Order: sequence, then C-alpha cells, then structure tokens
Amino acid sequence: MTDTASTAPAPAPKLPPRWFVRSAWVVHRALYRATGGRFGLARPRPGRFGMLRLHTIGRRSGEPRIAIVSYYEEGDRLVTMAMNGWADAHPAWLHNLRAQPDASVDLPDGPRLVRAREATGVERERLLAGFDAFHEGPAMAEYERARRRATPVIVLEPRDR
Repeated sequence: MTDTASTAPAPAPKLPPRWFVRSAWVVHRALYRATGGRFGLARPRPGRFGMLRLHTIGRRSGEPRIAIVSYYEEGDRLVTMAMNGWADAHPAWLHNLRAQPDASVDLPDGPRLVRAREATGVERERLLAGFDAFHEGPAMAEYERARRRATPVIVLEPRDR
C-alpha cells in the first residue's frame, strides 16, 4: 500500500478575498497622497518587499497612469510581478507597458526612468524565486498556482532620457 498523500502536490496557499485586496490598495494610495509621499514607498529589505510608484501611459487613452507595486532590486534593475491582487486578470499597467515599455518610477530616493521587459524561461523562474527572500510564508511559485495563468515577471531596466 502506498501513501498517496505524501506524493500529491500541496494545495495552493489561501489568498485574501478580493474586497480585502482592493481595500488595501485604496488605503495605500490614500495614505501616500495624504502624507505627500512620505508614506507608501519603501526600499526592499530582507523579509519585506520594496514599494514603488510606476508611471505608465494608458495604451488606449494615452493618459498618464500610476500604480504602486512591490519590487526588489537586482543590481541596477528593479523586478516586479504583474499581479492584480492574485486575480486571474493581468493588471492594466502590464498592458500599458506592453504597448509602451518606456516608463518612470518613483523610489524612496527619487525618480528613475526605466524600460520594461518581461522575463521569460529560466530568468523568469529565477527572478520569481527571488521574491521569496522578501516575504515569509510559502514560495511565490506556490501562490502563483492559485491563478489560472502564469504571473508575468517584469524587469525595469534603467534608461537615459
């Protein structure tokens, strides 16, 4: 007799309800605005993601768009995940970057011009695993299993002008 429980994959971690995720975004943006940017951006450190403001151009509207996203640094590159609170749909900012990869970010130490690209293959897996150093709990790959599609990993590389 074999023990199938030990060979079956573990269930994906339980994700917070959508209403909670959306409420957290609203509160985060409101605190950023209310404090004039003194609260809301952070550099990554062990056990905690960084937070940056990503400025894109709407792919349909042509209007400026801003999103606050988590990130970590790899050299002079910034790495983020295009997740929409772990919902199955990708966030609008990803579609904006796909249409226009030149963007800018606000970091705790000031603004930076960047060019976005999606990591693929082995690089994507390595960068996704890199997020594990910045949070406690299951690996990001385990959270990703809760989605119907892969979570794009976005690399923001520095650019001039």
